Amino acid sequence: MQRKIYLAILGMFVLLFAGCSEDELDMSPLSEVTTDNFFQKASDLQLYTNSFYLMIPERIYREDDGTDNVILNSADERLRGDRVIPTDAATADWTWDDLRKINYFLQNYQRCQDEAAKRHYSGVARFFRAYFYFDKVKRFGDVPWYSEPVEPTDEEALNKTRDSRQLVMDSVLADLDYAIENMNASTEVYRATKWTAMALKSRAGLYEGTFRKYHGLEGSEKFLNASWEAAEALMESGTYTVYSSGNPEEDYRNFFSSHDAIGDEVILGRQFVTEHGIDHNVNYFTITSSYGMPGMPKDLVNSYLMQDGSRFTDQPDFNQIEFVEEVQNRDPRLSQTIRTPGYTRLGETFVLPPDLGATVTGYQLTKFVTEPAFDSNDESITDMPIFRYGEVLLNYAEARAELGILTQDDLERSVNLLRARVGMPGMNLQAANNNPDPYLQAQYVNVEAGPNQGIILEIRRERRIELFMEGYRWDDLMRWKEGQKLVQDIRGMYFPGAGEYDLEDDGDIDVIIFSGEAGDKQDGVLYLKLGEDIALDANGLINPYPSLGERDFDENKDYLYPLPRTEILLNPNLEQNPGW
Repeated sequence: MQRKIYLAILGMFVLLFAGCSEDELDMSPLSEVTTDNFFQKASDLQLYTNSFYLMIPERIYREDDGTDNVILNSADERLRGDRVIPTDAATADWTWDDLRKINYFLQNYQRCQDEAAKRHYSGVARFFRAYFYFDKVKRFGDVPWYSEPVEPTDEEALNKTRDSRQLVMDSVLADLDYAIENMNASTEVYRATKWTAMALKSRAGLYEGTFRKYHGLEGSEKFLNASWEAAEALMESGTYTVYSSGNPEEDYRNFFSSHDAIGDEVILGRQFVTEHGIDHNVNYFTITSSYGMPGMPKDLVNSYLMQDGSRFTDQPDFNQIEFVEEVQNRDPRLSQTIRTPGYTRLGETFVLPPDLGATVTGYQLTKFVTEPAFDSNDESITDMPIFRYGEVLLNYAEARAELGILTQDDLERSVNLLRARVGMPGMNLQAANNNPDPYLQAQYVNVEAGPNQGIILEIRRERRIELFMEGYRWDDLMRWKEGQKLVQDIRGMYFPGAGEYDLEDDGDIDVIIFSGEAGDKQDGVLYLKLGEDIALDANGLINPYPSLGERDFDENKDYLYPLPRTEILLNPNLEQNPGW
């Protein structure tokens, strides 16, 4: 019996990632599609591979939730340290449907007579297989490798053991090398190309190389070299640049608030289109008091340098500086990521203070936020960058720093391009290594003291700031073996105590913190009662989780997720991850 290929979902993805002509969508009725009449022409291959894009996260701005980057009104299980072993495969993300689709395509695409299409779309499939397996390795470590679709009756394949992460990640690099060699070299913002494969290779190589280095596994150099070499090939191609209009006070913000992905820097974006009802809710998420109340933590605000490149945390009593003074003369990315004095919504002219009723730390997020017309739930249409050139530059610098081969010229062609966009002084290799930042040393305890410690810490600072809210933070902490960072104290904005506060620096009171009774309330002022609406610690810093007890990150098990119980019962050859 011929296997039917049901493709109802694929047409939708034409709308999400690129438009197709009527000819490209011309096909037999879905109920009649079989391997005999499909995989015959280029449009068949394109239509099938459209389904792979479902693997890409829809709302990357929520991927930093549950880390020390984005603090919500309720502590995530990862911050609480109380993860449990899931029962079923779906809850655990131990699912293989996407892989089966990919391998089925690779088993059948050769039926097409268009050689160019076969090369490109087989590369697309290999790219997504690498993407799939990279995600699985990050989550579980060792996983079974399948290069062909598994039949439901194939007991041997269904009950195979987990392959080593070495074998799987070697296979990921092999898939990406094939993709780079065979995929089209065009620039298509919403479709994967050879440049996307290079970007993924730089990301995967950096992850695996640093994971091996900091977790005591052999073979880190191979992956770190693969990372910077892929990044350098993309850099030397001249295909992408760091987006800049020459306005350092707005360019970072405008890049992320653009309705349409800016192809100068975005290598692969996820498209959102109002007329097709394809949208998200980043505006609603960041401005609504009843939904999440996300905020930036104080330790990240502290990490932003002064505008002259000096360290904010070198000042005495830096944790007891009030908001208006605290955010003055800082790296311009701070005022383009959170509300600071002078902030206005896009398309508006009136100044807004941070709304402490909508952010649990006081530092209200603005990244990806657009005009008020998109404030309702699921009305935002900002395209999301899945791969962008800025990340590739950071991957390049970090991989070479970890190998001990980073030069000042390397910084000039990578990290310092990102700093130049916002008018910041460039990173200096010798200065960083001669004087490592003690504030960062306390955060990243596993960076060994030595001649290269300072620059590794500075690149981590840069990465956390530049890629904030883009979904990298959890992976970064896991690969650096810095899980203890998740159980450090979480704090927010500083207030000396009860009183009146002007957060716009315009002479008008924005917030009154009170104990006892509030008295007559003034219009346009937010009233917060100590101990109920807001909690301050002994140092005057907002404590977003005053009732949260001691937390724990288990160094022996929490860097990997557990396999689901049902799968271990079904497959006696599966072994649970250590400690679980």
